[in-house]
Amino acid sequence: MLLYDLTSTYVEGVAEKNPMIRRGYSRDHRPDCEQLVIALIVNSEGFPFSYETFDGNRADVSTMETILRMVERKYGKARRIWVMDRGIVSEENLQAIRKRGGQYLVGTPRNQMKRFEAELLKDDWAQVRPEVEVKKVVIPQGEETYILCRTVGRKEKEKAIRKRFSNRMEEALARLAKTIEAGRLKDRNKMERRLGRIQASHPQVNDLYEVALRDTTEGVRLQWAIKEDRQVWRGLREGAYMLRTNLQSGTAEELWSRYMQLTEAEASFRALKSELSIRPLFHQLESRVKAHVMVAFLGYALWVTLKHLLKRRPAIVPQPMSRVDDAQPLSAMKALALLSTLQSADIVLLTTDGREIRLRRITEPTTEQKSLLQQLGLNLPERFELNRKCSADSAIA
Repeated sequence: MLLYDLTSTYVEGVAEKNPMIRRGYSRDHRPDCEQLVIALIVNSEGFPFSYETFDGNRADVSTMETILRMVERKYGKARRIWVMDRGIVSEENLQAIRKRGGQYLVGTPRNQMKRFEAELLKDDWAQVRPEVEVKKVVIPQGEETYILCRTVGRKEKEKAIRKRFSNRMEEALARLAKTIEAGRLKDRNKMERRLGRIQASHPQVNDLYEVALRDTTEGVRLQWAIKEDRQVWRGLREGAYMLRTNLQSGTAEELWSRYMQLTEAEASFRALKSELSIRPLFHQLESRVKAHVMVAFLGYALWVTLKHLLKRRPAIVPQPMSRVDDAQPLSAMKALALLSTLQSADIVLLTTDGREIRLRRITEPTTEQKSLLQQLGLNLPERFELNRKCSADSAIA
C-alpha cells in the first residue's frame, strides 16, 4: 500500500536559469514567489518509498501517469494499492491504475455525494470512533465500492463556516435593499450589477438563496428567501465525505482506517518543511535545487527511522520518573534536542618538560539522556581514542 501526495516549496530569488521554477498554486501561501512541486510516496508507516520533482505550475491531477511509470521503472510491476486524496483523482488516473493491475482507495469530490442522499438519511452507520461514523455502499453490478464517512467535529466546523458566510451575504443584501428603498439607487441595471457582485462575493452560500428584483406598487424591491431543499441537503452533507475503492475485501471500518493513514504522507511534508528545512529554496540552478531536495529526502528517511525506533523500544527510566517515561514516545525532534547537549571535549595537560597530554572525554549524560540512549540501544564509550578521527577532525583537516 502506497500513500501518494504532493506539496510545493518556494524559491527565494529569480532562478531564471532553472526551467522547473514556475509560478503556480502555492501551498505555503507565498503566491509572490515562484515554486517547485514535490511528489512523495510513503508506505503506511511513513517510510519513504520514492519522490519526484515537477515544474512549479504542474497540476496535481496530471502527475499520476508519470508517477506510475516511474515506480514501475524503479521497482518493477507489482500489485499495489494507491491511497490518494481527491485532488489527484480523475477517471483517467483511476483507469491508468486499473490498466496496470493496481487498486486504489481515494477521496471523492463532494459533488458526487448527491447520488447517495438516501444513504445519508439512513441510520445504519457504524461508529469507528466516538466522533466518526462510516458506512459501506456497494453499487449493484459495479466493480467499485463507496464508503460514506462523517465526523462530528467536521460537521460543526462546516456549519459554523456556512452560518458565517450566510450572515455576511444577508447583511450585504439587506444593505442593498435599504439603499433601493431609500431611493438612493434608481437605475435597475445598477441594481442588478450590485446584486451580481454580492452573489459573486459569496459563492459558498449563493446557491442557498432565491434572490430577485421585483416590481411592486412602491417601486422596485429586492427580495430573497432560503431554498429549503438546498438548506436540507447542505445540512446532510456537512461533516460528510466519501471514499471510493476497487478493493473487494475489507469492512467500512478497515477501509476508512487505511485511508486515514494518508496522514503519514502529510506528516512527512510537515517534517520536510519544518525540521528538515526543505523550504525555502535559496539555490538557483536546477541541479542544485534537485540536490537540495534529495538531501532533504534522505534526511527524512533517517528522521522516520528514528521515529519508529523511539516508538518500538520501550523506555526504561530510573526512579523518580522523568518525562522520557511517558505514555507517548518522544518525537524525533525532542529526542535530538535532548541528545544535542552531549559533547566531547579535549582535556590538555601540560608536562614540566613542555609536552602535552591530551585526553578526549564526553560529557556525563543526564538521567533522561541515559534512558533515551538505552531505549535506542546506544552505548557511549568512557573515552575516545585520539588516533581514530571523527567527522569533525576530517572536516577541519
